[in-house]
Amino acid sequence: MARDALRPVIKLRSTAGTGYTYVTRKNRRNDPDRMELRKYDPVAGRHVVFREER
Repeated sequence: MARDALRPVIKLRSTAGTGYTYVTRKNRRNDPDRMELRKYDPVAGRHVVFREER
């Protein structure tokens, strides 16, 4: 299996509506569904939920 097939690069977009994104990789075997992480949004100035965008 190729490197990018197992661990694709994904964008995590803020649900606060600020348009801020994080870029990371995820393991498709462990997380086949869309990822949701609670991270800091510097535009909003607080921690919010970031959802995976394809």
